[in-house]
Amino acid sequence: MNDNEERPVTVITGRVWKKKGGKPEGVHVMLVAPDDDSAVRRALESLAAEGYAEAELDQIGDMEGEPDDEPHLSAYQGALEGEVSIVTFEEPI
Repeated sequence: MNDNEERPVTVITGRVWKKKGGKPEGVHVMLVAPDDDSAVRRALESLAAEGYAEAELDQIGDMEGEPDDEPHLSAYQGALEGEVSIVTFEEPI
């Protein structure tokens, strides 16, 4: 990829906990980063800044176009603007 090419939005999936040993929430983190290591580091820093005590990240990959539905569409747009966007949801039991 050239330096002048736009980087894709990276999505990281996993689980987060507000309190250690508490109830887990599912998480999708969207951001633009130069490589996977930088993406994971920025994601973990942002989750900590939002008050999450623990995070377990499962998968990382590049998005192939923008999502159709909210809240992921807004998160995707935020990532394109340089934000680290965090979407949480209830984990199925």
